[in-house]
Amino acid sequence: MTTTIRELAIACRDAAQAVADLSTDDKNALLVSMADGLEADTPAILDANARDMAAAEAKGTVGAMLDRLKLDEARIAGIASALREVAALPDPVGQVTRSETRPNGIRVERVRVPLGVIAMIYEARPNVTADAAALCLKAGNGVILRGGSEAIHSNTAIATSLKRALAAAGVPDAALTLVTDLSRDTMVELLQLNDIIDLAIPRGGEGLIRFVAEHARVPVIKHYKGVCHLFVDESADPELALRLLLDGKASRPGVCNALETLLVHRAIAPAFLPKAAEALRARGVEMRGDDAVRLLVADAVPATEDDYAAEFLDLILAIRIVDSLGDAIAHIRRFGSDHTEVIATRDEANATAFAKALRSAVVMVNASSRFSDGGELGLGAEIGISTTRLHSYGPMGLEALTIERFVVRGEGQVRHPALLSG
Repeated sequence: MTTTIRELAIACRDAAQAVADLSTDDKNALLVSMADGLEADTPAILDANARDMAAAEAKGTVGAMLDRLKLDEARIAGIASALREVAALPDPVGQVTRSETRPNGIRVERVRVPLGVIAMIYEARPNVTADAAALCLKAGNGVILRGGSEAIHSNTAIATSLKRALAAAGVPDAALTLVTDLSRDTMVELLQLNDIIDLAIPRGGEGLIRFVAEHARVPVIKHYKGVCHLFVDESADPELALRLLLDGKASRPGVCNALETLLVHRAIAPAFLPKAAEALRARGVEMRGDDAVRLLVADAVPATEDDYAAEFLDLILAIRIVDSLGDAIAHIRRFGSDHTEVIATRDEANATAFAKALRSAVVMVNASSRFSDGGELGLGAEIGISTTRLHSYGPMGLEALTIERFVVRGEGQVRHPALLSG
């Protein structure tokens, strides 16, 4: 008899309570056991990933999507290491974030508690199966994982390994539920279980994000596309700006915190752009620029308006010369995706104005966009980078998978004591 998605979600909700009841030490031991299990199961996981890679290549998948899908021994070791890092992080559950005593003597506390059941919907990244499971479980939640068909064998192998650790710890393995029915109808049904699912987090391409947002009845935190900008101010140190540019664009172009657009102040462009173009060219980066850019970079392709809104996820960079800091800000406001913006500048006033004017989740001053990552910002493994202004904005770690509630302690205080007399 086939189990429905609603039945799977109910089982996960019931198992989530068992996770919420675990002590911090028990949760940490569980995650370490999961990490050990993943390393022990490396041959089986690699075999499963090879099947996914072969199917993807047969379909003509190339570039960033194929890179995200691929696992090797080093990447599996990295996934296991990320689980151990989450285990080592402070447990947010039960944390009292604020406490005050009111004039009537009642003590009001704000305490972090688990969200409940989180549905993670993602594409092509098998590591998300383990990262999301670790973060959700450490935060006391149940998790429903719905990966893409392109990674089904890899996701199943990883989830099987993780579930083995849950069972060994005496935790119902439904706390980590992998959906294997990958039909759109099943995903829509999952997204409408607002009496069971507490939060949905889609992580993938623009089409997936929009589909989830349009069909969900549960709250959704979007990990939207990363159209990340570097603005080279007229006061910038050219060598510093070049380092930020090359790291942001060429180190790993297929990730959401890679640079997609370079904005250069007109005053520094004649000195900076030709050297930057030479370095980009040497790294295989295709440059697309406006007319002013193409006067300085002869091999730049004419840029279209669509190029400035694009998340290329490839060795392609859109470039524009701007007349001022204000023009750079206006460009980012028009074309940005609220992900990560970078300014290279030696002018502290300009740095402050840039950060204040933009509402993006992360703003970098003289630092690479590639630091826009939960691990790099001290959160451990991240479940995503929220570009939705709900309870969490920016890289989401453990704390973002809990919420604050009020716990009020009194000694018999009532609000209307006059009603009790006579």
